[in-house]
Amino acid sequence: MPSLLVLFNHTLTEQQLHDAENSLGITRFVEPPPSVRALWSSIPADAEALEPLLEPVRRWIDAAAVPGDHVLVQGDFGATYLMVNHCLERGLVPVYATTRRKATEELLPDGSVRLTHNFEHRRFRRYGL
Repeated sequence: MPSLLVLFNHTLTEQQLHDAENSLGITRFVEPPPSVRALWSSIPADAEALEPLLEPVRRWIDAAAVPGDHVLVQGDFGATYLMVNHCLERGLVPVYATTRRKATEELLPDGSVRLTHNFEHRRFRRYGL
């Protein structure tokens, strides 16, 4: 029974939960501990190297997952790259959520533009396919 580890900056929607169950066969969702969630959601933009900063994330994945489990990996591009490679090296299945984006522009009285994006979940896709 595969699990889905959630390394993601948002809360999964009902649609995403149902899709993971139906398309990936997920029976258990595993959220990171607060310290890992906080680190993942605020990767320092000024950090020279991410590898040492991500050690707590790697330790969490290694402790929580078994080969064949899925890991939803989305966030900072460099950190995502490193964690996808880490997952692949351990026989895990890294995936990301694809969305349909709808954008609305509104011209404001001061001449600025308010851009609103709505995202609609479409599917999970394996990295590398």
